Amino acid sequence: MSTTNPTTHNRPSQPAHADALPFRATLPEACAWLARRTGSDWTLARLLEHGLTPYVWLDYDTNYAELFGDANGGYAAPIFFEGDIARLAGGSEDVLITLTKDAYKIVARLPAPGFRRPLDALLFEKKELEQLAASLARDERPAAPAVAVAVESQYGIGKADVLDVFGGLARMDLDKALDAAIGIFGDDGARVKASARKSKRNAVWNPVTLALGLHDVYRVPLGGLKRAFKTQAVLRAWERDWEQSLRLLGK
Repeated sequence: MSTTNPTTHNRPSQPAHADALPFRATLPEACAWLARRTGSDWTLARLLEHGLTPYVWLDYDTNYAELFGDANGGYAAPIFFEGDIARLAGGSEDVLITLTKDAYKIVARLPAPGFRRPLDALLFEKKELEQLAASLARDERPAAPAVAVAVESQYGIGKADVLDVFGGLARMDLDKALDAAIGIFGDDGARVKASARKSKRNAVWNPVTLALGLHDVYRVPLGGLKRAFKTQAVLRAWERDWEQSLRLLGK
């Protein structure tokens, strides 16, 4: 497959309502919609800064059948690798994808030098755009009075949430690693001490410590981890700690 082949967006046509979003919005559609919602200008760099994941539609190609599996019509491939995102954010004239996920959402490295696409092939999911708009609207509201929160939520997140948030980023059997509780996954790492004393079901992990360990020990791309803390509701309480940790580490 030539890495310069044109890409089809394969999405429904623009909805009739002016303020509605298609299931996958183009870059101009995403920026225009957010501008109407927020009253400020939006660019590709700003979208990426807020953790949105860009996609491109890959048409099926028999030369890369393992990438598509049963998706013989093609699929929307995410761009999340730190280097690919940094290139886009820096003002590149086209899209270069070196790492993505296949049709089964398994991380896949593309053959060098990667797949190139024009910038107008970029797509953004409606769900993520709506979540960003809602988050920005919440940030503008007056702060609510402080209320007591569950003690467990102050210390960590459970196994199901860990797998949901980080499972797609780590090229390893994260489920098995959490159960083994060795190294960064144990009480001397990210697992909250004594949380599993009565039962493994009670175990919780500090997501900031775990994310830093996944990056340092298992080379999980920092870009994907940053986007997780920006977009995952279960990590909202730890976003400030995460950003402070990155500043202290110079990352």
